[in-house]
Amino acid sequence: MKNKKIVLASASPRRISLLKEWGLDFEVVPSGVDEHTELVRPSYIVKTLSFKKGSDVASKKAGSLILAADTIVVLNGKIVGKPENEKESEIILRELNGSFHKVYTGVTIIDNVSGKQSIFYDCAGVKMRKLPEKELRQLFGKHMDKAGAYAIQDADDGFVEKIFGDYYTVVGLPYIKLFKELLKFDIRLKRRK
Repeated sequence: MKNKKIVLASASPRRISLLKEWGLDFEVVPSGVDEHTELVRPSYIVKTLSFKKGSDVASKKAGSLILAADTIVVLNGKIVGKPENEKESEIILRELNGSFHKVYTGVTIIDNVSGKQSIFYDCAGVKMRKLPEKELRQLFGKHMDKAGAYAIQDADDGFVEKIFGDYYTVVGLPYIKLFKELLKFDIRLKRRK
């Protein structure tokens, strides 16, 4: 894999940061695909959208290994996406306040040279604290680029009480499964500290 360029099909700052932390040398080429879907099953949604993103970038980057991902939040069977405005951020955060919900992250790896592919997902449960009104208001509009309108990695938020599963699935790249899958492509991630 030494001569093959790794391409991340995402502009997500948290995914970029994670891959750097895990020791990968890669190029960032965001996908411009439409993320609208008629699918309803969360695992299918994240796998399908990650594959669409990965395929889009793979068509532009011959001789590369493409890594794409998609993350959604599911609360009481309802998919919670990224807020479109601050009012929607408020509605989402009020719904999540004190809740238990699930976060699904789908990942696609495409080797443009061999044609080998891997498409998988991981799911983690998240228990949120019940924040008082003053603290909750401070989060409105803060994380407009994230599904669920919150950022688990933001220590200032203090919104997440407990995670059931892989923390990194909630951040946007499931480390445990990604580590295992990348080994099949002769790529090794650094061990987490």
